[in-house]
Amino acid sequence: MHPKLLFWIPAALRLLLLVVAAVVVGTFFGLVPGLLLALAGILAIAIVQLQYLHALSDWLDDPEKTRLPDGWGAWTGIFARLYRLRRDDDNNRKELSEWLTRFRQAMHLLPDGVVIMDDVLFLEWCNPAAERHLGLSLERDSGMRVTNLIRNPAFIDYIILGRYDEPLTLALRDRKLIVQIIPFENRRQILVTHDATASEQIEILRRDFIANASHELRTPLTVINGFLEIATSQPDLDPATRAAHLKLMSEQGRRMQNLVEDMLSLTRLESVDHPPRPEPVDMAALLDQILHESEALSAGRHKISLVVDGPDIKGAADELRSAFSNLASNAVRYTPDGGSIQLAWRDSAAGPRFVVTDTGIGIRPENIARLTERFYRVDKGRSRETRGTGLGLAIVKHVLIRHGATLTIESLPEHGSTFTANFPRSVVCMKEPLAV
Repeated sequence: MHPKLLFWIPAALRLLLLVVAAVVVGTFFGLVPGLLLALAGILAIAIVQLQYLHALSDWLDDPEKTRLPDGWGAWTGIFARLYRLRRDDDNNRKELSEWLTRFRQAMHLLPDGVVIMDDVLFLEWCNPAAERHLGLSLERDSGMRVTNLIRNPAFIDYIILGRYDEPLTLALRDRKLIVQIIPFENRRQILVTHDATASEQIEILRRDFIANASHELRTPLTVINGFLEIATSQPDLDPATRAAHLKLMSEQGRRMQNLVEDMLSLTRLESVDHPPRPEPVDMAALLDQILHESEALSAGRHKISLVVDGPDIKGAADELRSAFSNLASNAVRYTPDGGSIQLAWRDSAAGPRFVVTDTGIGIRPENIARLTERFYRVDKGRSRETRGTGLGLAIVKHVLIRHGATLTIESLPEHGSTFTANFPRSVVCMKEPLAV
């Protein structure tokens, strides 16, 4: 049945009942009492309707605090539908609130900045990344014009020209930002910011790495090619000179080989496709090998000692051997003849440590922070004499990172240096309990 019929039928029945009652009273008691009864009934119905209308008005004014009556007659259905609409509205509001909370949580976790503006660029909302990138504060700057908050000529030109199909590269607050405005809806715009500072730094490092590697390879190649040209143009070269040339060519060839091997090792250490495979490492045996290699490199020019007073650890033995060997060989190369070098493997409350202490030339404080950079050299002339590749400490740094360890450097110019590889307690091999 149609809903309107459901509303009118009860009302018609009530009026019919009132008319019948008035006719009966009028028949037995006269016309006036019948009319008075009919009038009283209509008045009572009107008062009831007014009360329900007043209750509905109060509820519409403050639905949170006011409760609708159960209703009578057609009002029962009306109030029931209103309650359902209110319940559905509350559920929709709750769902929208949950979605808004999730949206804001997601926006808070985004590394890119998001700024929501109206059609005249007044700030409505922004996430923390945008606050960091642009120097904004949602609490302080909400409702202010974005062009008054970001006073950058390039950004203002970008706004004026309105060419939003292309992003804008912006230097702002010591950052390289890529910003773009995306119009949406009729009265909203989104400003998206991406911090490209790290990418720019990586690109600079890549260019520097290629330039330095090319420079390091060019010198030995020049020497080798030069001697080859001499040998080709002077076939009757005396044996002593030829032997000297061959010796220098061999040394430069080994230098190139060492450089290429170090570059490949560094590339492998930086690759996420080759995670370390922890295995128990016999530290006494490994460090004994490091000691023999250091003594061979020193050729008796230094006093080298080794102390092993620490536990075995879990790690990649080859990587650890490479890192420890680089630390020890650096100490030998940069310590004058007659100096001393101490290698020590000790335990501590925080974890085991490998310490290399020398009485070498030392390092100035301003150079210590850059020692682990690729091809960084404190003294380029002396580095050529020591025949290092310039990648040793970079390899050490990445090996330690892969093992959860850190490198600390203490040095005093002309007095010596101490390099310490600090390992976490978690890498220590637990001793097997003795069988009973």
